[in-house]
Amino acid sequence: MGEKHLMNSYSRFDVEFENGSGTSIYDINGREYLDFVAGVAVNSLGHCHPAIIQALDKQSKKLIHVSNLYWTPTQTQLAKKLVSLSDHATVFFCNSGTEANETAIKIGRKYGKLKGKAEKYEIIAMENSFHGRTMGALTVTGQTKYHKDFMPMIGGVNRIRFNDVGDLQKSISEKTCAVIVEPIQGEGGIINANKEFLMEAKKLCEKYDALLIFDEVQCGIGRSGDLFAYQSFGVIPDIVCLAKGLGGGFPIGAVLANERASILKPGDHGCTFGGNPLGCAVSLAVLEELVENKVIEGVKGKEKLFKKGIEELLQEYSFIKKIDGKGLMIGIHLDIEAKKVVNKAFDKGLLIIGAGSRAIRIVPPLNISTEEINRGLEILAEVFKEVKKELQFA
Repeated sequence: MGEKHLMNSYSRFDVEFENGSGTSIYDINGREYLDFVAGVAVNSLGHCHPAIIQALDKQSKKLIHVSNLYWTPTQTQLAKKLVSLSDHATVFFCNSGTEANETAIKIGRKYGKLKGKAEKYEIIAMENSFHGRTMGALTVTGQTKYHKDFMPMIGGVNRIRFNDVGDLQKSISEKTCAVIVEPIQGEGGIINANKEFLMEAKKLCEKYDALLIFDEVQCGIGRSGDLFAYQSFGVIPDIVCLAKGLGGGFPIGAVLANERASILKPGDHGCTFGGNPLGCAVSLAVLEELVENKVIEGVKGKEKLFKKGIEELLQEYSFIKKIDGKGLMIGIHLDIEAKKVVNKAFDKGLLIIGAGSRAIRIVPPLNISTEEINRGLEILAEVFKEVKKELQFA
């Protein structure tokens, strides 16, 4: 495979995938796998959805890239659509979730400066969070295992305990320019924010004139059962960071900002490929499927199917501790290493992924069928049965 020529920056499974359709993906030997990873919550419509293929084909014959020195119809249309579907006023386009979070961090810092206070630059972030791997996004990521080889981190970041209202209250001040939080922590273990915590964050940001940033890179774009995760919690942030499912597999990120957070001026920030005509055309097609063609409306029902099946497993296996998450972003928390379960599932043709060391993350395409859900649950049941047997003889 690619060991000789690719940097060793990923731990990869011993498989080479060649094609896919819907929730199924096939390796170079033709073996089928049921894909509950979906490119890590990226393939919101599964593999090679006809609407995405059509959008790529049509737009690629017209215009692929022109740069942000000029206007393009698809970028304007996508921005207008995102604004109309959200509670926000403007959009900045980029290529990824990390870039979206970097943009939000810069907006927060500039907001503090515009308030005329040189010391208003502190950002409050959450322990156990994950926001990306570039230096700004890495600094607000609340997991020291990602920091150790890249120290020192950028200054001015204060990490607090996730869902701890008291810790937030004592940490925020006039020096705070922004608070960044995942409504559902992803890589940190699939942990829902408490609505009360998010409401208090909103209240305190208004009190101290700071921006509230929601990182919805993984939990947004229908993943929670609503188009935006903030809608699932009933708390509207100043800034929403999006990527992953927004392009259904094509790289695109976006930052939505309300009026008070819409402060970038020419020269403040930029992204060469951000909002290119091809990416925006694909994203428009994805949103049409999710919203107008009502794929999102089925997500909460599918969540119930998954959780009902997992609840039955929880009752049977003591090493399954709890279920968390919303919509089709589901976490199974264990008191054993998740890698054992992930590897066994892979061997049986089911792709799942860990979230931290002791949680399994299930993030399938949003248009997954009932039959595919049941098939995946059957494989999980087989895996847990084998794990239990091994634990008994360990």
